[in-house]
Amino acid sequence: MWQTLYDELKDKGFMVVAVAEESRGAEHARPWVDQAKSSYWQLIDTEHRLSDLYNLVNVPQAIWIDEQGRIVRPPETAGSTDHFRRMDLKTRTMSPQDQAKRLAARQAYLDAIRAWVMTGAHALPAASVRANLPKVTPEIAEAHARFRLGVWLRTHGRAVEGDLQMAEASRLHPDSWSMWRQAADLDEVGKASGPDFWKRVQALGDRPYYPPPKL
Repeated sequence: MWQTLYDELKDKGFMVVAVAEESRGAEHARPWVDQAKSSYWQLIDTEHRLSDLYNLVNVPQAIWIDEQGRIVRPPETAGSTDHFRRMDLKTRTMSPQDQAKRLAARQAYLDAIRAWVMTGAHALPAASVRANLPKVTPEIAEAHARFRLGVWLRTHGRAVEGDLQMAEASRLHPDSWSMWRQAADLDEVGKASGPDFWKRVQALGDRPYYPPPKL
């Protein structure tokens, strides 16, 4: 969907910058990058520096930045919804109604981007952006540091120590699904979408996995 949007708006000065956070190394993300065959920019962030800068906690999240380099919308869910939480876990399928609602939400988000590029709609004033930027607490900052240390330890043959650091990172910053999923996949490929993931999702109760953007 991003390629289509970029093709439509590139002559208006619009650029998509997609960033894959991949702790296992660039080679693990590169097949997805190559498969996309995008003409917009795709980057691979092996150290989660983007999360450090903007306190990103999940994918897909987007940040809108204008021509002057100013953030006009802080990090928010980019077109995904919580309808997946009602899927049949045996078949991994959603009802037609939930699929339609998910697609409608995605289209609404893309339409909002179009409106911003063409008319400036949905851009927030600087004070509102500052007020809505995710706050980086000392605990969150420590969590990011421990996560990077955990990845470093694992890549240097010290998996037990690394896992302890990443577990502590998730304890300090439980809202970061990105750190939890990366740690889970380092431990066991596929674990990040397995039973442990669904237990964590169910534990949210009424809290959203994908908070809807306030457009």
